[in-house]
Amino acid sequence: MIRVLVVEDQVLIRGGLVALIKTAPELSVVGDASDGEQAVELAASTNPDVVLMDLRMPGVDGIEATRRILAAAGETPPRVLVLTTYDHDEYVYRALLAGASGYLLKDTTPERLLNAITTVAYGGMLFDPTVVRSLIDAYAPTPSQNPAQLRTLTSRETEILRLIAHGLSNGDISDRLEITDATVKTHVNRVLAKLGLASRAEAVILAYEAGLVVPRRSRGEAPDA
Repeated sequence: MIRVLVVEDQVLIRGGLVALIKTAPELSVVGDASDGEQAVELAASTNPDVVLMDLRMPGVDGIEATRRILAAAGETPPRVLVLTTYDHDEYVYRALLAGASGYLLKDTTPERLLNAITTVAYGGMLFDPTVVRSLIDAYAPTPSQNPAQLRTLTSRETEILRLIAHGLSNGDISDRLEITDATVKTHVNRVLAKLGLASRAEAVILAYEAGLVVPRRSRGEAPDA
């Protein structure tokens, strides 16, 4: 059972999220908080597997709450999944720096949200493709030639890296390439190990820095997914 802490300052939205999560048999709600300070306290007392975190809240905001929760968690920190209406580059970037494992917009579907909770609970990272592209357009430098370490990847691993850079989850990649989730996970782990990376977020940045995927600003159009 995946234990979820819901953090959202708007009462109706918070209640709706709690009700939705309770419909999933593999998920349980261990608490709900209306602001960042309460979220930090509840995370310490309930030990959730996933914190569903709003960003804009009175007092302690979601980014600072994320930072405090992860800093205090010790060896078994929860995974933080940001759910917000804000796709501004600065918010995304700060959430990544704070340690968020996923970033979804509130216009996502209920099914995708529940799947995202499960994905991050089991160690994956998940970012809305629109958010990833916005972040890269703002922060990725002008693409350069492929760094030497990319030459260590097989053609399949290079393809996996490109799809990661477009914000696809393991499940999305599995569907796209018609291979099993387990095979995708193996490829992703090999890509990160060969490139000496600690996370999918670092893989996204490297892919754009290397020119494997080109930001919209560099060619005037959205990248092909």
